[in-house]
Amino acid sequence: MAEAYVLLKEIGYKLPPDKKGDLDPGAERALGAYVKEKFDSDYLYITDWPFATRPFYHMCHPENKDLTCSFDLLGKGLEVTTGAQREHRYDVLKEQALAKGLTLEPIDNYLNFFRYGCPPHGGFGFGLNRFLMIMLDLPNIREAVYLFRGPNRLVP
Repeated sequence: MAEAYVLLKEIGYKLPPDKKGDLDPGAERALGAYVKEKFDSDYLYITDWPFATRPFYHMCHPENKDLTCSFDLLGKGLEVTTGAQREHRYDVLKEQALAKGLTLEPIDNYLNFFRYGCPPHGGFGFGLNRFLMIMLDLPNIREAVYLFRGPNRLVP
């Protein structure tokens, strides 16, 4: 992420002030265009996201608690997926949840999975429809979904 911010500054892209530690869609497009031109690649990973912009269950770097062991995969300037090494230590999870301003009672069942031990693990959310839209250069995600449902279309 630090490198992405330096690169955005070099190419003259200004992030909105409310996106501190994050990227907006314009920044993702600018980074995608840069990587396509410089490396002839449609895909790039942005790693080491700030803890402030990620969920409480993302693991923090051991040497820098302000950064997470997480990534976004961008494809053709659009976010394809987000992933991270997940925090598996019960006490650390509780501490990070509280640091994010959460109360523990609503997430107690989630925390119980980790109370007696959980192996190190990771995860990511992958939207197949979004990936198809990017791969096939479709203009809208509705073109990649068999039966699109949105605010104005809830039934086929």
